Amino acid sequence: MFNLTILLLERVGLITILAYLLMNLSYFKNTMNHRDSWRSKLELCVVFALFAIMSNFTGIVIRNGDILSSQIYFHLDDDVSLANTRVLTIGVAGLVGGPFVGAVVGIISGIFRFYMGGAEAYTYLVSSLFIGLIAGYFCHYSRQNRPYPSVKASASIGAFTEVIQMICIYFLAADKGHAIELLQLIALPMIIVNSSGTAIFMSILISTLKQEEQMRAVQTHDVLQITNQTLPYFKEGLNQHSAEHVATIIKDLMKVSAVAITSQKDILAHVGAGSDHHVPQKEIVTHLSKTAMQSGELKEVHTKEEIGCPHPNCPLHAAIVIPLKTHGTVIGTLKLYFTNPNDLTFVERQLAEGLAKIFCSQIELGEAETQSKLLKDAEIKSLQAQVNPHFFFNAINTISALVRIDSEKARELLLELSHFFRSNLQGSRQNKITLEKELGQVSAYLSLEQARFPGRFNVDFDVADEYMNTLVPPFVLQILVENALKHAFPNRKKDNHIMVSVHKEAEGLKLSVKDNGQGIPREKLAVLGQKVVESESGTGSALENLNLRLKGLFGSASMLHFESNASGTTVWCKLPYEKKEV
Repeated sequence: MFNLTILLLERVGLITILAYLLMNLSYFKNTMNHRDSWRSKLELCVVFALFAIMSNFTGIVIRNGDILSSQIYFHLDDDVSLANTRVLTIGVAGLVGGPFVGAVVGIISGIFRFYMGGAEAYTYLVSSLFIGLIAGYFCHYSRQNRPYPSVKASASIGAFTEVIQMICIYFLAADKGHAIELLQLIALPMIIVNSSGTAIFMSILISTLKQEEQMRAVQTHDVLQITNQTLPYFKEGLNQHSAEHVATIIKDLMKVSAVAITSQKDILAHVGAGSDHHVPQKEIVTHLSKTAMQSGELKEVHTKEEIGCPHPNCPLHAAIVIPLKTHGTVIGTLKLYFTNPNDLTFVERQLAEGLAKIFCSQIELGEAETQSKLLKDAEIKSLQAQVNPHFFFNAINTISALVRIDSEKARELLLELSHFFRSNLQGSRQNKITLEKELGQVSAYLSLEQARFPGRFNVDFDVADEYMNTLVPPFVLQILVENALKHAFPNRKKDNHIMVSVHKEAEGLKLSVKDNGQGIPREKLAVLGQKVVESESGTGSALENLNLRLKGLFGSASMLHFESNASGTTVWCKLPYEKKEV
């Protein structure tokens, strides 16, 4: 019994070695990762069927309780039995591939065992099918909680399937006495060997796949870390500043000797080995980079000569060059260099290829964001420009009327108008100005309006000096004051008051314009600032334009709010508290 155990363990050792070699093949790993597909199931059937056939051929021949030989047999006499590791391979096939794979491998193994002959060979055809289905059922059950059964569970299943084999041998045997003698000799060794062999096989499979997952997790972490750190720079576009920072980040986080980034013609950055002659702002020197850009395909080389650097003492002996593309056009390259060619492995190639795709997306994202900002800026400038005609004609008409009556007053108003439009012109080129400048524009506007309507209204300001240097959008207060003058007091010629106030709150800077006018009709209040509201004294677009600018600059939270009743109206908004840098 002891000798039989040792001989069977030798067979298990052979299968274990083959399993280890198999698990180091990328093709088989891919099959294992997609084992639910029918193609993978068929591939697993082929692989484990070959294992099972080999187990049959390398079995140990037994006659009348004696071990005759441990050589390879292709055909057995009718009075001999065969102890082998067939149950192990069928059980593992079921545990890995499920009931279908287990059943197919069991049938194939059973047919070959029946073909080989020996005492009551039909027994093993029946038992093989049962073992494959039982192991496959355990696989299906275990996958509800984990991808594969644990090593401990695999050992138990291996022992159980061998017990099934022994039960089949006893109940299907014509000669019960001979069956009992055979079981006394082989039962315990085969249960021990099959249990330990199944556990070893599954531990190799599980540990290899787990190591693969851990490696992918590490690579994913590295890629995410690199992506997170490089995104702010690639959003600037592909230039020397961004390339230098990106190359440094990649060099620090990856096991490479040097990192280089180029444009279509020049080296933008080179960090690491060879930086004495691979100098930024110089023309690309390696033939490899030129070839990669011309073909638009990844290039991988493992010799100094293939890199093509003309410098005699260049330490770079292997490289990966990946073209960087935006919108299908090559705009540069990402290059990873190695001083030791053995450091350039499949992992580095995959990582570099993935990074290049991410970098291309980052560059395109940066370009799209820049275009979006330019478009939004153009829209805001267009909205600001619409403020000018809203006020211009009335001011000119007022000054024209005063020229004959009071030329000195007309001259002062003309200076105010000049000041107003000078500030207006500066504001049209900026999205934010200081509150002091904005109040200056309001004062210039009020001077012109008070000349048109002397003594009709009073405007007071509640603004602390500490807020004068805060930044606000141009015309934000001027439009609100203008709107109040035009619409709050249509039929009143006195006791018309407006209060302009600016206060700091927890949410930011609150700007408000309050009047004691007639209020806004309920039907107009609901849509004011949201769309054009027609009125007798204007186009109704000023508040809508202002709201669009506020939303474009600061978001929906900064849009205008309207509070109105019969005793007056208050219009207010909250802006981020931001001071101009001195």
